[in-house]
Amino acid sequence: MNSRSNYRSTRTSLFDGIEEGRIRAPSYSTHEIDENENDQAIDGLQDRVSILKRISGDIHEEVETHNRMLDRMGNDMDSSRGFLSGTVDKFKMVFETKSSRRMGTLVASFVALFLLIYYLTR
Repeated sequence: MNSRSNYRSTRTSLFDGIEEGRIRAPSYSTHEIDENENDQAIDGLQDRVSILKRISGDIHEEVETHNRMLDRMGNDMDSSRGFLSGTVDKFKMVFETKSSRRMGTLVASFVALFLLIYYLTR
C-alpha cells in the first residue's frame, strides 16, 4: 500500500504542471534514492546467493563423502557376512559330529568358566 502511494506521489511530481501548460524540471532525487536502495538490495541478494551456493556445495561434498563411507561399510558388511557364514558352517559341522551330551558338557564348562572369571575380576 505504501509503494502505491509512493508511486502516485512520484507520478504526480513528474507530471505536475504539464496539464497547465508549463513544464517543470522533474525531481530525480526519489528516483536516485530508489535506485540506490535497489542496488543495495541486489548486492545483499548476491551475497546471500553466493553464501547459499557455497553451503549447497558443502552439503553436496558431505553427501558424497557419506555415500562413499556407506558403500565401504556395505562392502565390509558383505565380507563379514561371508566370513561369519563360513564360521557358522564350521560350527554346525562340529556340533553335528559330536554327541549332544558331550557338547552340552563343553558349553556348560565354558559358561561356568566365564562366570567364574567375571565374578573374580569384579
